[in-house]
Amino acid sequence: MSTTNIVEQIPRCSVRAGPRDGAQWVERLKEEYRALISYIKINKDNGRDWFKLEPNKQRTKWTGSCWFFYNNLRYEFDLEFEIPVGYPTVSPALMLPQLDGCTVKMYRGGKICLTDHFHPLWARNVPRFGIAHALALGLAPWLAAEIPFMAAAGTIPREIDPACPNGAVKEEEELLENVDITIEEES
Repeated sequence: MSTTNIVEQIPRCSVRAGPRDGAQWVERLKEEYRALISYIKINKDNGRDWFKLEPNKQRTKWTGSCWFFYNNLRYEFDLEFEIPVGYPTVSPALMLPQLDGCTVKMYRGGKICLTDHFHPLWARNVPRFGIAHALALGLAPWLAAEIPFMAAAGTIPREIDPACPNGAVKEEEELLENVDITIEEES
């Protein structure tokens, strides 16, 4: 399924409100959650689950993780962002702090560079785009472009298996060992 098809399935937001807008912000958050839940369901239905997020109590700071498989290795990173005061006119700055300094396509603090491609798209779609759209059209393509490049250059930290004394990287098969998959036989 292409990115365009996925994004077309994510519900659009309509409320133009940010964290300082009281009751309107609550309505915007309902739309954000609806879009995020839809996006997560689309990803899981297509076997592409790749992030987890959790907001703080005020729903202004979000933290979690995202991961990307490349050459049978799982690369997992902390993900965080804050909802800017000018939201939704201003898109959130997505940060992967563990990758700070690993690529030129990043600002200080691990903020990924989205200015050339994603920010103009966001600006044309205010207030329709939300957090789910930022992940689908900002972070996902960035990971797909940058992780292979950084892996090939050897500048990327990998998920290390703490049980292995020589620090071997977990292979995709090893990560799947703990997954319980039951296959029913056809009768």
